[in-house]
Amino acid sequence: MRDGSVGASAGGADLDALILGGGPAGSTAAAVLAERGRRVLVVERERFPRYKVGESLLPYCYFPLDRIGMIEKLNNSAFVRKYSVQFASVDGRISSPFYFFQHLDHPAAQTWQVVRSEFDRMMLDNAVERGAQVMMGAAAKSLLMEGDRCEGLLVEKDGKRFPIRAPVTIDCGGRHGFAATHLGWIVPDPSLNKVAIWTYYRGARRDSGYDEGATTVAYLPEKGWFWYIPLPEDVVSVGVVAERDYLYREGKNLETVFEREARSNPWITDHLARGDRCAPFRVTAEYSYRSRYCAADGLVLAGDAFTFLDPVFSSGILLALLGGERAAEAVDAALEDGTVTAAHFHEYGAGLRQGIEAMRKLVYAFYEESFSFGRLLKRHPHLRGDLTDCLIGNLARDFGPLFSAVEEFAHVPEPLRYGGVPADGLPARPAARFV
Repeated sequence: MRDGSVGASAGGADLDALILGGGPAGSTAAAVLAERGRRVLVVERERFPRYKVGESLLPYCYFPLDRIGMIEKLNNSAFVRKYSVQFASVDGRISSPFYFFQHLDHPAAQTWQVVRSEFDRMMLDNAVERGAQVMMGAAAKSLLMEGDRCEGLLVEKDGKRFPIRAPVTIDCGGRHGFAATHLGWIVPDPSLNKVAIWTYYRGARRDSGYDEGATTVAYLPEKGWFWYIPLPEDVVSVGVVAERDYLYREGKNLETVFEREARSNPWITDHLARGDRCAPFRVTAEYSYRSRYCAADGLVLAGDAFTFLDPVFSSGILLALLGGERAAEAVDAALEDGTVTAAHFHEYGAGLRQGIEAMRKLVYAFYEESFSFGRLLKRHPHLRGDLTDCLIGNLARDFGPLFSAVEEFAHVPEPLRYGGVPADGLPARPAARFV
């Protein structure tokens, strides 16, 4: 990673925007703003390359990636090409794949399975090429607040703490939800509280032809599921997601749990049989949440810092790219107006939430025993295009007919009423968290 950094002495002087986090949301926001001529600094806690899970891109990632000049770089990469998503039933039967090119006549119909350490490094390098500055190894310690207005971050680097101020701060810092946690804005979604255990195999079976790079979602009893994602160098990412009580019903040894569940689906058993595990087991609570607000005066949230949705449909990177792009556009417009109040980000939050809600409804349906894609499409074959649009990330459309049909098989949740902007200033917050 080229550290296009500034030193601690810079203090954010003359910045237009300060971005917390150099992942997909932060690097996208930085690239868009830098291309607009804005002076941008990305503060990143880790030094790249660094490990991250979440390797599968949806087709509609193409458009924000194209916006920031990443498509040629990805085409020249060694990342596995992805043409479809498929589903394996509990008894191991594979569905007809959802081939993107059968639905979408556009280069976006071919996407990628990426190694996140390399993908994220490429993305942040791209932002630096476009004029953004990056400060690596710098941890945000607190928000700088003047009344209800955010004026930047208190940062620690090399054992020294110092303030960095800017007219607007974009929190793209990931799932720890730095700003939302400090402000008491995190609202969990209790119905989507899962545990994920995953690892990597080398030499495991890959399907042939267009299916070689497919993302496979393999069902387990009790509506758990495996992901199976082919990566470069004959490696696959494979993980199991289910309710905590289901996975840990016989103990919490990760290897024992993973291998027991792998034996529960013949497709997973068959595909892993010839491979060798080449990485340790990892575990995380895959709980879903959304911030109560998407913005405050001088502050915007994007990517996982704003919301995290169950990863069954690989929506994480898409929502990060869209959030970073749209947050940057909203920030640029607010700076042009000369004020960055929360009200400037109302449309940003509303548009993002519309797409998130479509994915959220599909996730809820997936986890219901009564629902399956096969049953839905057998009864409503004319909705295959709508369903495919949702699965590939074409979220800027009306999915009313699709979810009216889904309701015949599963509960469809009402949209969450939060995630916009505060109408009357910030809510009460613990003073100890601010300087």
